Amino acid sequence: MIQYDCFNGDADGICALTQIRLSDPKESVLVTGIKRDIKLLDRVQSQAGDSILVLDISLDKNRSGLERVLSSGAEVFYCDHHFAGEIPTHPLLTTHISTAADVCTSLLINRKLKGQYLDWAVVGTFGDNLKQSARRLAEPLSLTESQLIQLENLGIYLNYNGYGASLDDLYFNPAELFQKTVQYKSAFEFIESDGSTFRILEEGYLSDMNNASKSIPTHESDEAAVYMLPNQPWARRVSGVFGNELANQHPGRAHAVITEKQNGRFVVSVRAPLERKSGADEVCRQFETGGGRAAAAGINDLDADELDRFIGVLAEFYSS
Repeated sequence: MIQYDCFNGDADGICALTQIRLSDPKESVLVTGIKRDIKLLDRVQSQAGDSILVLDISLDKNRSGLERVLSSGAEVFYCDHHFAGEIPTHPLLTTHISTAADVCTSLLINRKLKGQYLDWAVVGTFGDNLKQSARRLAEPLSLTESQLIQLENLGIYLNYNGYGASLDDLYFNPAELFQKTVQYKSAFEFIESDGSTFRILEEGYLSDMNNASKSIPTHESDEAAVYMLPNQPWARRVSGVFGNELANQHPGRAHAVITEKQNGRFVVSVRAPLERKSGADEVCRQFETGGGRAAAAGINDLDADELDRFIGVLAEFYSS
């Protein structure tokens, strides 16, 4: 029997799997990639008796892969918070899916494990920019403000590392990052004991965010703002966390960060207003490669001819 662990390469996916494998250590085949590499079940060649753990990737985007691995006789545990569509019923499938705007996969796994590795859940929740949820989650830990900021920064840096056009853009392969985090029962132990990894991510994040801070919006209104970033590694790495930072600075409006790709097309990262955590997935699903969740979504491959339509859809949705 083979154990497959399929997980999104961002903070939420890594921290969700870290909690599970600290609680239930197993040798497994790790299936992950950049944050936008979400059709992970397409890469699993399962047989009867295999077990597949799926974390933080949309069921709707993996529907055909899920049906295939279930038909092979593999058992699947699926936990996620993105748009799922109709959830299939199958004797080999167990799902823990919630699309509530204040929930992420790390938080759902924390509930399942009854808070066993709570600080890792807090890190993952901060990484998904769910600050209020993360702070509520952390209350039983009785942390100082300085300690909370440590966990928040780690979440931001792990999340930042997942963005890029390919693994070459990242500082660490997400599988490698998981193999580092799972060695420590506490996120604080990781920060203290693997300071070099933390520093590499922090320095990269601060440098890239400094570049992004010089950008000015190409569209701006009370309801929405759009930023265009160039075809540069720093821009590809920062697209998601820059969107989060903009959302935190201007909680009453939506934001889109549009990054040029090497082929002249674009990748789009959308953040709903923090004061109205809804609609980001509805906006993005109007385009062929779009998807995500209510508070944060994206489009993986947008044609230049569709840029004006996208900006119009975004502005109209959040002005209504």
